[in-house]
Amino acid sequence: MLRTYRDTLSLLGPALPVVSFLGRLPTAMCQLGSLLLVAETSGSLATAGLTGGALAAGQTVAGPVIGRLADRHGQRGIVLAASLANAVAVTALVLAALAEAATGPLMALGALAGATVPQVGPLARTRSVALARRSGADDRLVGAVLSFEGTLDEVSFVLGPALVGLAAALAHPAAALLLAALLLAGCGTAFALHPTARAIAPAASTRTGAAERTRLPGSAYALRGTMVLQGAMFGASQAGITALTEELGAPAQAGLVYAAMGVMSAAVGLSMAAVPARIGLTTRWRAATAGLVVLSAPLLLVDSLAALYAVVVVLGAAYAPHLITVFGLTERTVPAARLAESMAFLTSGIVGGQALALALSGRLAEGHGAPAAFAVAVGAAVACAALSWTVRSTAPVREVSPAA
Repeated sequence: MLRTYRDTLSLLGPALPVVSFLGRLPTAMCQLGSLLLVAETSGSLATAGLTGGALAAGQTVAGPVIGRLADRHGQRGIVLAASLANAVAVTALVLAALAEAATGPLMALGALAGATVPQVGPLARTRSVALARRSGADDRLVGAVLSFEGTLDEVSFVLGPALVGLAAALAHPAAALLLAALLLAGCGTAFALHPTARAIAPAASTRTGAAERTRLPGSAYALRGTMVLQGAMFGASQAGITALTEELGAPAQAGLVYAAMGVMSAAVGLSMAAVPARIGLTTRWRAATAGLVVLSAPLLLVDSLAALYAVVVVLGAAYAPHLITVFGLTERTVPAARLAESMAFLTSGIVGGQALALALSGRLAEGHGAPAAFAVAVGAAVACAALSWTVRSTAPVREVSPAA
């Protein structure tokens, strides 16, 4: 496994993982940062929720569009324009919140901030896979690349909210969002202009690009659906954790519990490179969704802080295998000319599913307690498992083959 990751870092070089990680960090910061900022400046949790919801909606709708544009015209210009536009939009949202703007303008700016997210995570994943394929790497190394990229995502999901919380405690939520804007302008630009952007030929410049764009197997839509359900698990778990820690008189523990789950998920994600290559992607998908069901079910019985930590941390071990496997299946299922678009769809599905489930399960938790929110998470896990066992590919799926 260590040798595989050495090969991965040798393939990507020292700069690309750094700038791609720092470039995707603002995405993990802006959702919570906007909620805290608007709540503090407006004094209204409803206004904060609407602004955060608009941001999530903008990202969910526009993310695949940015991915499609990157497929057609290349990543460099698209990511550069989106990074700079996103930095401006986030800065404008901060200024409007500090000026105590009305709910309507705040929602509009939130939607704009979401719609201009440069999708560094999905595009970095697409670029890294293209580098691996171009170098003649075997499928095991491609799988390690996807595991590595998934781990970067997981770490950003943990570190981003932590940075926001730290900035809010030491200074003001606005400081966190202004830092996010600086990262977008600097590291987003660096990712866009990195020489590896040339690794992917724009579909518009290839003869087969237009034809390939019309062919998308039905299984690709099922993979998008399972990512929406995965996002629903995140949102419902977050609502349940928040509700239970409040019931136990320890609301400050909510963020720590969620972070512990993310750390476990990141650690298991890195270990995915050690899974024997003979275990195919379809088998991995089914095993991962079975793990989601088995490990999420104990959430329904949790009634103490110690039990919450134990159950949630163990559940984190099932998240990364599911996410990484779905990205791997997508990479091997969709045409190359639609890979960035498809990767962005998966990420947008997580964001959209999380926002919807958080709103629904938050209401359920208010009326019926934390178990009601956790029931939504368990239901989403069961639906994921059902998809993995019933979906059949409409095009051949190239399984991970053993390294030579």
